[in-house]
Amino acid sequence: MGVGTTAGATSRLAVVPLLLLLPLLLARGAVAVSLWRPPPEAGPLGSAPGRFLTQEEHWMSQTLDHFSPTDHRQFKQRYYEFLDYHRAPNGPVFLNICGEASCSGISNNYLAVMAKKFGAALVSPEHRYYGKSSPFEDLTTENLRFLSSKQALSDLAVFRQYYQETLNAKYNRSGADNSWFVFGGSYSGALSAWFRLKFPHLTCGSLASSGVVLAVYNFTDFDRQIGESAGPECKAALQEITRLVDGQLQSGNNSVKELFGAKMLENDGDFLYLLADAAAIAFQYGNPDVLCSPLVEAKKNGTDLVEAFAHYVNSYYVGRFKASVASYDQKYLKNTTPAESSYRLWWYQVCSEVSYFQVAPKNDSVRSTKIDTRYHLDLCKNVFGEGVYPDVSMTNLYYGGTRIAGSKIVFANGSQDPWRHASKQKSSEELPSYLIECSNCGHCTDISGCPQAPSNIEGDSSKCSSPEAVNKVRKQIVDHIDLWLSECQDQGRDTVTTQGSRWSIATY
Repeated sequence: MGVGTTAGATSRLAVVPLLLLLPLLLARGAVAVSLWRPPPEAGPLGSAPGRFLTQEEHWMSQTLDHFSPTDHRQFKQRYYEFLDYHRAPNGPVFLNICGEASCSGISNNYLAVMAKKFGAALVSPEHRYYGKSSPFEDLTTENLRFLSSKQALSDLAVFRQYYQETLNAKYNRSGADNSWFVFGGSYSGALSAWFRLKFPHLTCGSLASSGVVLAVYNFTDFDRQIGESAGPECKAALQEITRLVDGQLQSGNNSVKELFGAKMLENDGDFLYLLADAAAIAFQYGNPDVLCSPLVEAKKNGTDLVEAFAHYVNSYYVGRFKASVASYDQKYLKNTTPAESSYRLWWYQVCSEVSYFQVAPKNDSVRSTKIDTRYHLDLCKNVFGEGVYPDVSMTNLYYGGTRIAGSKIVFANGSQDPWRHASKQKSSEELPSYLIECSNCGHCTDISGCPQAPSNIEGDSSKCSSPEAVNKVRKQIVDHIDLWLSECQDQGRDTVTTQGSRWSIATY
């Protein structure tokens, strides 16, 4: 896979050797990665048979710094392809962007259903630095300077051109250009929208599922949505738990940390962040009853609320969801050669570019008020050193935030998802936006179905409290894709012959 260096370089640019990858791979079955806690890729919530269409790895050489004319270093980038549905050679190519986690394959979610409808090839490149696509073994702050959304978007443009040439060689043709459509969810949903914005000539359109295109410095709406999604009784129980835990910590009683298996979290802010995330995840991924039912019951029966919440955290968030308590420890985040790197990597992107500081609102907060701006700034400084700061204004100036001036981008959000407040929630010309309303419609419901963890084969919507709401938005998404692919064809891309509908898609 090769090693690239520059004169005076202090770090080796290479794909991580097998012996160093081994502990990372072992850790994948034990942790849920990234700040946004996507569903784990192994373990009870992620091990359903048929979850992946393919896990066969492919590799390409990627440029380290797209914005330097003198730095020619490269690294190996992992990607996946699935061609079983492709109406070769002229069918469209669906590019699914992997985000802030190790990319283990192409998931068998609703995107697979759409690929089958349109006769599309599916390809999915891993985000730079994550998983096996890391340019450096040692993730020092200096070595992380090439980790940004701008570099990642250029990676996608280069990959798009590389894979188009690969298809052309496969089908013994020259100069052909298939119709491409880009997909992503969460942070990669933002990348999907930004790719269409910055490279409109390389894609017919984009789907930004829960696409967080607005960088937010103090993201108080996140906590407010948790309270709204919880409902009055559950919200009151969560707020009482926060008061009780805050009181115990203030009195110097650290035994409460032992109750949650978090004795190693010496920083009270780190511990309180663990508790806030544990509560949020139930609503973010469509499992509100797992959290709220036992808490409401405990409050009615007069039993210990903190113990009831600790049982949820230990049995569900850590036990079934496979969250890592250690990943909340800033000492763990400071480790530049961790077994699981995604936590440190995503915090770097938070601290250097997009922020999303999940601070407590001044009034009526669910999480502890000790999770404030100062906590986040101190974490960034402690973990990455001086000079790493999220320039949110510049990020939004560069991409446009919710005023993004692109075209042919469809946004979809779940009504209970706290991240929807960083997405584009109002439609504008050529930028349709849909809100899927149901009691367990969370993060990326349009692609994942309900609940969003564990994963659902083909994005099954039958467990959503309103399958009709999900299916209605899905039909609208399919219609937009159909229209925009058709317009690409009319402009001269591909030579496919259609019958019936524009793209001979299966009856919805």
